Amino acid sequence: MTRSVSPARLLAMLASAAVLFSPAIGTAQSGSMNVEIDQAQRVQLRGPAGSVIVGNPEIADVTVVDANTLYITGKGYGVTEIVAVDTIGRTVFQSQVVVTAGSGSGRVRVWRGGQATEMACAASCSPSLRGTSGAAPTP
Repeated sequence: MTRSVSPARLLAMLASAAVLFSPAIGTAQSGSMNVEIDQAQRVQLRGPAGSVIVGNPEIADVTVVDANTLYITGKGYGVTEIVAVDTIGRTVFQSQVVVTAGSGSGRVRVWRGGQATEMACAASCSPSLRGTSGAAPTP
């Protein structure tokens, strides 16, 4: 004996199966991540990104390798937000990015009065590309 299924019920069953078998859709990676200044960190997305938004490009930058892979580079000290959305606007990645000095290995900051110069050091020290910064921070 065969049992017929109404088209509406069949459509509902197919939609439920699609939701069960594609759990990555609609779920975003989120959290907080630390990146050292002038260093890059790889981020593997759970789904393809259509657009990437950086809250403050003075603090961090993003290089898109492919639709599922990003590299976040620390550009300046501070905190910013990075969001990646798919082609229809759903969030696939959202993270607060904290850019820090890290271990400080190989870097020295030399103060002359209120002017700071960042130095890159190995056997000897030379001014880094980051160069000089403004006046000393006020407490």
